[in-house]
Amino acid sequence: MLDKLTVNEQNSIRIAAEKVVYFDPLNISGEPHDADIVFITHEHYDHFSPEDIAKVATRETRFVAPSTMERVFKRSDIGENMVTYMHPAFSAEVEGVPIDAVAAYNLFKPFHPKKNGWLGYVVTMGGKRIYVCGDTDATPEAKAVKCDIICVPAGGTFTLNAKQAAELVNIIKPAAAIPVHYGRLVGKPSDGDTFAANVDKSIEVCLKLKY
Repeated sequence: MLDKLTVNEQNSIRIAAEKVVYFDPLNISGEPHDADIVFITHEHYDHFSPEDIAKVATRETRFVAPSTMERVFKRSDIGENMVTYMHPAFSAEVEGVPIDAVAAYNLFKPFHPKKNGWLGYVVTMGGKRIYVCGDTDATPEAKAVKCDIICVPAGGTFTLNAKQAAELVNIIKPAAAIPVHYGRLVGKPSDGDTFAANVDKSIEVCLKLKY
């Protein structure tokens, strides 16, 4: 599955398996219009970009978003019947893709309060559970996730930094880990290397962001 997953920047992730899914599309090149499902973790501009959503979506694209973003979506051109709203710890299936919603929030920083109900997602594709954390710290909910692949923020400031992200990965113990959310808007290009150096050697680290 690692070869089917690409990271554009920040948390802008694309997985092309039995379905094509995007997470928080941002700075998309061209207009591929190939998304079966678009996942939005929260409403910050670098995660909810209507301009980039329009580049990947079709008339049939389904959306998955936190229930607290319902008003935001109602102001958009996205039909309400095309959106599945989720709460932390809820599960759903969209277009045949099983989804578990995981609370994403900061423990001691003000940027992503728990009360906002923002999310990470675990999707099952290609027989693998893939956890896209969203903007989070090492919360009890994150530590409890069971997954095969994790996409974890590592840029610091608003989320885990590279060493903290590695510590979370070492607790969850997936088969593979991909650091995201570093190197451009936040964090340094070298954060990927710092992350890799601190992840347990039994876990494959894949650096999808190239600098």
